[in-house]
Amino acid sequence: MCLAIPHRIIRLFDDKRALASAGAVETEIRVDLVPGLEIGDVVLVHAGFAIERLREEQGQEIEALWEEVRRMAGIVHE
Repeated sequence: MCLAIPHRIIRLFDDKRALASAGAVETEIRVDLVPGLEIGDVVLVHAGFAIERLREEQGQEIEALWEEVRRMAGIVHE
């Protein structure tokens, strides 16, 4: 089973690396598998690689679901 977590691109370093956030966690990811990304795009990340760009409405929905999972698990970031 694979698990891909939605991340929002917050900084592009070059055409291979970006800084992305998943909730309050920021991490450097590889973006060379999904060309043409821009700051603000939501991508699914698996094993440190962006594997798919989501439409904005898809991204917002999935981000909200993950926020609910974090809330239910007692992981609250302020």
